[in-house]
Amino acid sequence: MKPVIIISTYPDKTSISKIANALVKNKIVACVNISKISSIYSWNEKIENTSEYLAIFKTMTKNKKLLKKKILETHPYDVPEIIEVDVTSINRSYLNWLIDSTN
Repeated sequence: MKPVIIISTYPDKTSISKIANALVKNKIVACVNISKISSIYSWNEKIENTSEYLAIFKTMTKNKKLLKKKILETHPYDVPEIIEVDVTSINRSYLNWLIDSTN
């Protein structure tokens, strides 16, 4: 089994907290880190400068397809960011916790 990280952004803490709690409760993810960030991006031919919440979902490859599906189903944005980060190095004790938390 291999760990995977999925990154997404959300417009407010309520929307990410709701899905994060459900994903952890159902052992789809072991952890979701949530941080408030500033984002500058182009949308509908305008430059936007807004606050968002960055979500870092930590799980195993066996759950990544379901995780991506859940993000798409629950995400408030028309075009949600779903970026998969390949984990090439991880300490053994953290990996063991990640595996235990998603089984």
